[in-house]
Amino acid sequence: MALGLVFGLAGPMLIDLMTREGDVQVAARAFLPWVALAPVVGIAAWMLDGIFIGATQTRDMRNAMALSVAVYLCALWLLVPWLGNHGLWAALMVLNVSRAITLGWRYPRIAARLDGS
Repeated sequence: MALGLVFGLAGPMLIDLMTREGDVQVAARAFLPWVALAPVVGIAAWMLDGIFIGATQTRDMRNAMALSVAVYLCALWLLVPWLGNHGLWAALMVLNVSRAITLGWRYPRIAARLDGS
């Protein structure tokens, strides 16, 4: 959440530090809300990634990712023609939400296994 806030508030300054090209600055600012939203939307999936890696449940991670990629590809197919690059960013958010859902669905089984050991 804090990282999203940093990107949201300091994003224009960071963009200006990275480039002096006006057209690039304008284009980057157009997508800055997505950059600020990404850590907020992705945190659950990234946290679950760490849990699954620590529990050595990479098979479950692979299976969850395969399903999430299928959802992502559907989102790409629907959103990019309609929204262009914003559709690409939206599809990335769908991927992260899908990963959180698919990993979260498997999490209780892993927690129960670790509690019983």
